[in-house]
Amino acid sequence: MNIEQARFNMIEQQIRPWDVLDADVLQLLAVVKREDFVPAACKGLAFMDTEIPLSGGQRMLAPRVEARLLQELKVARHEKVLEVGTGSGFMAALLGHRAQRVLSLEIDPELAAQAALNLKRAGVLNVSVLEQDGSQGLAKEAPFDVILLSGSVAEVPAALLAQLKVGGRLAAIVGEEPVMRAQLITRVDEKNYRTVELFDTVAPRLHGFTERSSFQF
Repeated sequence: MNIEQARFNMIEQQIRPWDVLDADVLQLLAVVKREDFVPAACKGLAFMDTEIPLSGGQRMLAPRVEARLLQELKVARHEKVLEVGTGSGFMAALLGHRAQRVLSLEIDPELAAQAALNLKRAGVLNVSVLEQDGSQGLAKEAPFDVILLSGSVAEVPAALLAQLKVGGRLAAIVGEEPVMRAQLITRVDEKNYRTVELFDTVAPRLHGFTERSSFQF
């Protein structure tokens, strides 16, 4: 496989047509080596429009979803970021290239260890991977400029929203199969938030988050 040709095709045929037009994001995707964050058995899938299986039943998000979320968050160099769901560490690496500091929470011990190793090998030094349940965020490090949930949830916990700075943004994929929507939630002031629906998609569940009750009252 011609890796650079495959990377180019991923960007031009999958990501750009999905309204990812930010030149800095596209350049970053050309620079950060996605194949270095993919399990060895799945190297051939690194640039395909698919979710790649990880340990613990988790999966990497499809490249176009990763790129679109990154674009919508508009992370700046001075900002502190919290990611929930490190997975392979690839999204954390992308965030690390844009932010001042990234704290990434991963509930699965094997994934947390592998992600930390992947990031170290890639020379991404401003990302810290913490092995813990991320459903309640990381209050001791709050507030954050940006929070990203790298998987889907039934709803965004209030505890996470409370850890945003005023003007801060949270991106998450919210809902139930077969209908989920990526949302961008901005903290307007101490009590109010603005939510923008970004796009429809389906993504694997983050572990540790509460599901909505199926009972109707």
